[in-house]
Parts: sequence; structure tokens; C-alpha cells
Amino acid sequence: LLAVAIAVLLTAVASFFAYRAIFHPRPFKPVLLSAREERVLQEKLDRIDFEPAPPEPEPETDAAGNLRPEAYSEKGADRTVRFTERELNALLARNTDLADKLALDLSPDLVSAKLLLPLDEDLPILGGKTLRVKTGVAFRYADGRPSVTLRGVMVMGVPLPNAWLGGLKNVDFVQEFGGDDGFWKTFADGIESLRIEDGLVALTLKE
Repeated sequence: LLAVAIAVLLTAVASFFAYRAIFHPRPFKPVLLSAREERVLQEKLDRIDFEPAPPEPEPETDAAGNLRPEAYSEKGADRTVRFTERELNALLARNTDLADKLALDLSPDLVSAKLLLPLDEDLPILGGKTLRVKTGVAFRYADGRPSVTLRGVMVMGVPLPNAWLGGLKNVDFVQEFGGDDGFWKTFADGIESLRIEDGLVALTLKE
């Protein structure tokens, strides 16, 4: 009887923690950059005009405060933009409300995401619970073209069948949808190279 009681108690405790982990997972901890990392990230954002750069003093303006004319030139421009995994997650924390719900991971040729999706209280069965969703998208550059391929989607730790994903699993979006004018063709035509490494993404744009 004692052994049975202990087994029931351990099962109840394990079930409780499993329930908490599955339906009420803890929010992700937002990534906070150091002052130096913030400066480096801001320099990258300024280069690609993600955010407006602060107004420059002389020599951008003349004595009257008018903007000086300047001949356009691409000479010496660096077309490669690099972001670390910490910088991408810090951008989520800074510019969206997804900092504690979405986390990105960079590994060779793969971008992975974990998402906590709160459900409406009025939904049957799972109302008020939080879904845990994971997905992976492969990014590569080969034969002069970028490749973007959905590796799969998992919900509550269970991989979804390809049929539920519209048959898009392991499909190269650029090859499949880049033949006509549209987002994927425009995206591919503007990429010179694309490289995903451990904790780093490097993107080089064409002229």
C-alpha cells in the first residue's frame, strides 16, 4: 500500500509539472544588450535605414541650417549586413511585444523559432492555455540563388504532418514561387550571398 501511495503521489506531482510546462510555460527572458552591443547594433541599423539616423551637424548642413547638396556615389559602400543572434532577439524586445513570446536561434543554414501563443479564454478545451510552437526554416545560397525551405512546424512538441502545412514542408519557396513577379522573385534577385552560421547571419545585397 505504501508503494502504491508513493507511486500515485509521484505520478500526480509529475503530471502537475508536465501540465504547467505544456499549457502554462514561462515567458522567454528578453535579450538585453550591453551599451557597447547597443552601439554596434545601432550602427548596423543606421546603415540599412532600419531606423532614421539622428540629424548630423556640419558638414551635412550649411551655416543657415540648410542641407548641403551632395553627389550620389556607391563607391566604397559595404553591401554586407551582419546580425548576431543576440542582436536579432534584442530587436524583438525593442520593437515588438514578442520579446517574452518569441525566441530565434541561428545555426548553420537554419533559423529556428520558438513561439508561445496565448489562446483566447472562450476557446473550448484549450481556452486560456498557451500553445508552444517551434519551427525551422533553412536558408542557403547555392548556384547563384538563395534557397528558403520550411523544415517543419511542431505544436506542443508534436510535428505537424505535411498535409496540414499545405504541402509546404521541405519546399524551396524561392524555386517554387519565384518564377513570377512577386515577393520571392524580388527577394532572390536582390541577394548576392546569404550565410547562416552559429549565432550569425550575413547578407550581401546586389548592386
